Amino acid sequence: MPTTSQWLAFVIASALFIQVPGPSLLFTIGRALTVGRRDALLSVVGNAIGVTTQVLLVAVGLGAVVAASTHAYLALKIVGAVYVVYLGVQAIRHRADARAALDAVETSAVVLRASARRSLRVGFTVGVTNPKTIVFFVAFLPQFVNEPAGHTGLQLALLGLIFGVMAACSDSVWALAAGKARDWFARKPTRLDKLGVAGGVMMIGLGTAMAASE
Repeated sequence: MPTTSQWLAFVIASALFIQVPGPSLLFTIGRALTVGRRDALLSVVGNAIGVTTQVLLVAVGLGAVVAASTHAYLALKIVGAVYVVYLGVQAIRHRADARAALDAVETSAVVLRASARRSLRVGFTVGVTNPKTIVFFVAFLPQFVNEPAGHTGLQLALLGLIFGVMAACSDSVWALAAGKARDWFARKPTRLDKLGVAGGVMMIGLGTAMAASE
C-alpha cells in the first residue's frame, strides 16, 4: 500500500484538482440550477458510479503495465508530471470559461423533476464517457503508487475509489450550495476567474514537484 507521505500527498493533490472549476463541477452546478438539488445529487451519485467504473478498468490495465516494467512506471510518472503542468496552464488560459458557462445557465429554466433513474443515468453517462478523466487517472494515479510494496493494480484501484468518493462529496456540497454560490460569484464574477488561476498555479507547482521527485 502507499506510504503515509504518499497518502497525504494524494489527498492534498486530489482536493486541489477537484476544486478547480471544470466539467464535473459545472455539470453539477448546472443540474442544481436547472432541475433542482434532488436531481443534481442523484446525478452526482451516477457520475461517481461512472468514474468508479472508469478507474477500475484503468487499474486493471495500467496495473499490469506498471508491474511488468519499471521503465514504463518511470515514463508514466514523467508523463503524468508534464500533464499536471499542462492542466495548470490550461486552467489559467481558460480561466473565463467556467464563468461564461455558469452565466449561461438561466435559473428560470427549471424543468419538471426527472425520475431518479434518469438522473442517475445522466450522471453515469457523463462520468463513464469522459475521456479526460481516463487520461487524468492514467497520468495522476501512478505518482502515488508504492511500487516496492507490490499489488500495483490494487493500489491504483484504491486510490481511484478514494478520489471518486472525495469528488462525489465535493460535488454534493456544490449541488446543495449552488444557488448561494451563484449569487456570490454574480456579485463579483472575476472571483471564479481568480479561483481558476489560483488552482492553475498550484497545479503547475505540483507538476514541477512531481517531475523533480525521484
